[in-house]
Amino acid sequence: MSEVRVNQHETESGKGVPGGLDQRKSPCTDRSNMELQGLSPPVSSPSAVPSPSPSASAESSDLLLLPWEILTHIASYLPAHCLINVLPKVCRTLSTVGEDTTAWQLRAQRLIGSRVRFPVGPRDDFDWPTSCLEMEQLITFWAGEVQHVGKQSEEEMDLVRLEERGQVAEGHENEGGEGLARVGVAAQEVAYGADEGIEVVMEVENDEIQPVLDVDQVEQLREGLEGRLEVDAAALIEDGRMELNADVGPDAAQHDQNDFAYPRHLNDRGRVEMVQDQPSRSPSPPPALECITLPSSHIALVNSVLLLGGKGAVCATGSRDYDVKLWDLEEGSNGTLLHTLGRKGDFTSHQGWVWCLASEGPLLASGSFDSTVRLWDLQAGGTNRGLIRTGSAVLCLSCQNDVLLAGTFNKRINMYDTRAAEPLIKSVHLHGNAVMCLAADDTYIVSGSEDCTVAVYDCRAMKALKKIKLSSYLSSMSYSGYEVWAGDKKGMLHSFSMQTGTLKLLSRFDVGHTALVTGIHKSAGCLYTCSTDKTVKIHIPSGPPRTLCTLCHAGVVHGLSVEAGIVAVSTGDETVNIWRPRK
Repeated sequence: MSEVRVNQHETESGKGVPGGLDQRKSPCTDRSNMELQGLSPPVSSPSAVPSPSPSASAESSDLLLLPWEILTHIASYLPAHCLINVLPKVCRTLSTVGEDTTAWQLRAQRLIGSRVRFPVGPRDDFDWPTSCLEMEQLITFWAGEVQHVGKQSEEEMDLVRLEERGQVAEGHENEGGEGLARVGVAAQEVAYGADEGIEVVMEVENDEIQPVLDVDQVEQLREGLEGRLEVDAAALIEDGRMELNADVGPDAAQHDQNDFAYPRHLNDRGRVEMVQDQPSRSPSPPPALECITLPSSHIALVNSVLLLGGKGAVCATGSRDYDVKLWDLEEGSNGTLLHTLGRKGDFTSHQGWVWCLASEGPLLASGSFDSTVRLWDLQAGGTNRGLIRTGSAVLCLSCQNDVLLAGTFNKRINMYDTRAAEPLIKSVHLHGNAVMCLAADDTYIVSGSEDCTVAVYDCRAMKALKKIKLSSYLSSMSYSGYEVWAGDKKGMLHSFSMQTGTLKLLSRFDVGHTALVTGIHKSAGCLYTCSTDKTVKIHIPSGPPRTLCTLCHAGVVHGLSVEAGIVAVSTGDETVNIWRPRK
């Protein structure tokens, strides 16, 4: 017992610490020090039988006696999920390691590099641990995916990159050039490297947006684009691979831009086109992911897809065949159809194209070109819960608690109480054309219209706050924290800051999409986009975004949904692809 007291006294006085380091620099409290001392095993007497190896508690005690700076440095090499989910269960001292905001910021910088801005929006109350966790998972699942989804071998991909940068001698022929880069793809390798996009900062003056670029940036961007266009155009002409699909016909390009980009032909069953094309082939999944294709059940194009339940175990799909279907993604190897939703006696879920879906808790809402929103009870197996008549085609939906928001073709945003017999709360007219997308929280609504404006509305004060004029209309939108990200008709991404009702345009990015952005999902550390250019892109949401991979599909991609690391994509035919971590 005397030896135990002596050793504890030496530890408290700092003499027992290697190198004579002063423990008073550690942020641990006296109570924590007592707990740490309790972890130390009693020192055995000389007569006792020596242990063949140090005990686990002794190793833990030695680790916790290290200076705080060294302890946090060691923790920086652990995965984010370990710091967040594992260390707090070990002891109180280790739980404080994950509370160091500076350490998380340094971790984020190591993940994305120092030449990009992160976060793009306000840093106030930014969730650094979650962002690092999501970025690490995103990189683990998707980095290197370009090696799996492209039609080219690794050598051919390297050759194309060299040609794009003008580093291949003239006259060098490219064998198997089927996967050559598109004309007009983003000049993202010019300034930041192959995995990053080009940022164009914009300012708004008198409702007009002005680019903010210095002379060197403009010249660098111009030279890079000219070089890329010359190489791409020459390669495409040589291979004869212009953007015309011989199987569909010479009107395919125009069809993709007009028909798929929010058609105006409403309530016309006879106009549902069944495009006869070669069956699409899902890109091969990376090692950490598996890709499944839901069994063919819809008989027309799937316009909308939505993952439900918080864990991505259930998926809802809305199609131009007028139906809404529920799928169990955990049943069977490729998922199982649970229900085709509809009222008793109805042959279909709606009487027009199902264009958008939204959910909150057990409520699922589907918006259609038949000028209605139908409500479905997920807890009751998708039974009909109500019908809301909107007076015009519904192009976008958002659910916030018990309030349902609907953006319509007749330029309005309608607010509904889904519990009331007379659900309409208010209908506001903020735009001069169809409302294409919207996002909201408990206080504010942000909406984008075909009139090329984005507006902010205060739900509590019941008044419009601000409107910004853009050069191209927004087609999809995602609201996360203090940031709003949106995709436009031309394939560009826009980032806005949103604080206390003040919407400010921060930047515009070119990430490589060449047509209308049909879907976007932004969270603290992830950014997913899809487009009618037949691609889905996965990025880190920095400024500019770092594109980790691109998934190429045979048909137009109409929408996506992301939940718990699972990605659902509605492609240009009747199929839905699900990307999820391997079990």
